Amino acid sequence: MKRLVLLGGGHAHLFVLEAFAREQPEAVVSLITPDALTPYSGMMPGVIAGHYDYRQACIDLAPLAARAGCALRLDAAVSLDAAQRQIRLASGEVIDYDLLSIDTGSTPRIPDLPGADTCGHPVKPIGQLLDSWHTARAARSAAVVGAGAAGVEIIMALHHRQPRMRCTLVDRAPCLLDGLPVRLQRRVIAELVRQRIEVVTDARVSGIDGDALRLEDGRSIPSQFTVWATGAAPPAWLRGSGLALDERGFIATGPTLQSLSHPEVFAAGDVATMIDAPRPKSGVFAVRAGPPLAANLLRAARRDTLQPWTPQTRALLLLACGRRHAIASRGGWSLQGDWVWRWKDRIDRAFMRRFDL
Repeated sequence: MKRLVLLGGGHAHLFVLEAFAREQPEAVVSLITPDALTPYSGMMPGVIAGHYDYRQACIDLAPLAARAGCALRLDAAVSLDAAQRQIRLASGEVIDYDLLSIDTGSTPRIPDLPGADTCGHPVKPIGQLLDSWHTARAARSAAVVGAGAAGVEIIMALHHRQPRMRCTLVDRAPCLLDGLPVRLQRRVIAELVRQRIEVVTDARVSGIDGDALRLEDGRSIPSQFTVWATGAAPPAWLRGSGLALDERGFIATGPTLQSLSHPEVFAAGDVATMIDAPRPKSGVFAVRAGPPLAANLLRAARRDTLQPWTPQTRALLLLACGRRHAIASRGGWSLQGDWVWRWKDRIDRAFMRRFDL
C-alpha cells in the first residue's frame, strides 16, 4: 500500500483526519507533528486576554489520529528531499513516503536587528509566547511590532490583561491593517483610542533591549515585553527541499493543492501559496482548504482524477478587542459590539467541539 504522510498538525489537516475517519484511504497513513496539542488560532488572543485557558483553545490530535487509523509521531521535520521522497526528522529518523501532505504552518518573521531574538518574543509558537508572558506579568510597558490583524488582537489582549500597562502598537506601514477595508481600519483605530493604546505607524525599528524599542528616527518606545507580529515566513527546511517555491519561499501549489513541481506532494495553509489564486496567510483560508485537500488525498490514494478548487476571494474577519467585544468585517461592511464577541465565541467553541474529541 502507498505510504501517505501528513506533515504538520495545522487546521487543514484537522479536516483530513476527520475525512479519513469516515473513509479510510487506500494507504498507510502517519501524522508527524511536534506536539499532540495543536492551538486553534482563533482563540489564542482570548487566551492571552484571560477569557480561556490554553487547553480550552487546543485540539488534541491523538484521538483524531486514532479515529482516522493514522499513526501519530511526535517529531518535526528538519529537511525534505523531494527527489528521494524522504523527510528527515529532528530525532534523526528518515521517513519515506509515496504521498505527502504538508500543513506545518508558517514561522514568525523576526527582524534582523540588535536584540531582536533575545529581547523580543515571536507570536509563534503561541505556547512559548504565553510562557514568556506569564514570566513578564510585572512589565510596566509592552509593544507589539506589526499592525496586521494578529498584532491588533494581541496588543488589545495584553492591555485587557494588564490595564495599567502602557501598550504601543508599531508598524512600518503608513496605516494599521494595511490593505484591509478602510471602514475596518477606522473602527479599529477608534477602539485603540478608547483603550488608550498608542499607535505608531511609518516607524522602522532599529534595535531593542529589555526596556525599549529604538526607532530609526531616534525615538524610543518603552517596552519591557515586545511581541513580533511582523508577518509569516516559510520553514527554513523548504529552501533545500527541491520543491517549487513562490518568491517568498512558500510551497507553490496549483488548484488541486499539489506542488507545481512534485505532484505527489500536497500543501495547504500558511506553508503554501496557490499561484493562480493567492490568498492572505490566515487561519480562515487554511480551514477552507481542509475539505478539498482531504478529498484530493483520498482520490490520489486510489489513483482517481483530482478536482480543482478555487478559494473564496473574501472571508469574514472577526477581530477580538481584548475585552469581550469584537469587530466583524467582510468586504466593505463592518460591525462591532459585545454581541459580535459572543457570536465569535460561539463559532470558536463550535469548531473546538467538532475536532477536540
